[in-house]
Amino acid sequence: MDNLRRLVQFLTAAITNAYLLFPFGSVIYQGPLKSLCHPGLHCYSCPSAILSCPVGALQNMLSAVRLSAQAGMIQVGASIVGYLGIFGALSGRLPCGWLCPFGLIQDLLHRIPSPKIKLPSFFNYFRYVVLILLVVLLPLLLVDELGLGQPWFCKLLCPSGTLVGALPLLYFKPNLWHNVGLYFWNKIFWMVVIILGAVFISRFFCRVMCPLGGFYGLFNRFSLFCLQFDEGKCVHCLACERRCPTGCQPYKDANSAACIHCLKCLQACRFGALAFKMRPGKVQALPVRSEK
Repeated sequence: MDNLRRLVQFLTAAITNAYLLFPFGSVIYQGPLKSLCHPGLHCYSCPSAILSCPVGALQNMLSAVRLSAQAGMIQVGASIVGYLGIFGALSGRLPCGWLCPFGLIQDLLHRIPSPKIKLPSFFNYFRYVVLILLVVLLPLLLVDELGLGQPWFCKLLCPSGTLVGALPLLYFKPNLWHNVGLYFWNKIFWMVVIILGAVFISRFFCRVMCPLGGFYGLFNRFSLFCLQFDEGKCVHCLACERRCPTGCQPYKDANSAACIHCLKCLQACRFGALAFKMRPGKVQALPVRSEK
């Protein structure tokens, strides 16, 4: 299972970073595929990216709400909200565990030999602060004289944007250095913190700061495909908990919002107490008509 997941992660990263002409022409791909969003956290400004970032798209939509309202237009952003909602409704946080390029980077960083730290569970709530404050409220409320907001998560925090977007752009376009300011160095600081955190703490950014993971996590308890626990087969060996990269306890809460559906717990369980499959539904029997 681990090998399959790693293969899917690498293939997803390769396919969605397939624009290899950036050293020879336009630095950022701006073709028709950029109207589509990646299911994971991946910066629009990465020179090789062919898809957009869903968090960036959501912020841009919210940033323009007040401006469009003042102009007498209704802008609800149904496409991006629906896009994220479909992924969440189908599989919860599965994109975090299988499809997110920055999740792959964190997995690789955590393989670096070092002391490993167990993260207290209350840190899992911080990603909702980031989601509500940086992604939703600030773009809506902190606007300029025209009523236009800013993508504050991208400007202040996003480590993917810094690592695969800003730094490669500065390398290929050195003339952009004159635009570097306080926002850039603030993001460099947070990128270093997140990279170091990922070495010592498994999926550090996913667990503490990722707004996309926070959004997907809201669907874990209701998604069509989910983790299912059979208490009768569990011997409480805790193997599933030890293998979980986000500190979940499947035997207590099989569909915690922290679960990224990497399915390592299934591989760890030797007794078949865990399964990932379609959520069982209640089928109402039709009344039987008696023939007289």
